[in-house]
Amino acid sequence: MELQFSLRGGPHSFLNEQEVSKRLNVSVATLRRWRLEKRGPTFVKVGSLVRYRPEDLDSWVATLATGGDSTGAAVAVMTSRA
Repeated sequence: MELQFSLRGGPHSFLNEQEVSKRLNVSVATLRRWRLEKRGPTFVKVGSLVRYRPEDLDSWVATLATGGDSTGAAVAVMTSRA
């Protein structure tokens, strides 16, 4: 079964730079710098557009845990869609 990804809406949609910067509470410039430095979450290029898969963002955030309770509470906060 092949998954279909959409740039807007649907269960397999991509996030743009502004959406990711809001979720991570960092500037778009920081995301761009991370890409140049080969840091930060995995991204996808669609032509000249940069997009992020929500599951890639969640996985990257999960790797950042450094202390405290390791139950994944921080990941749940980052992925909530309020």
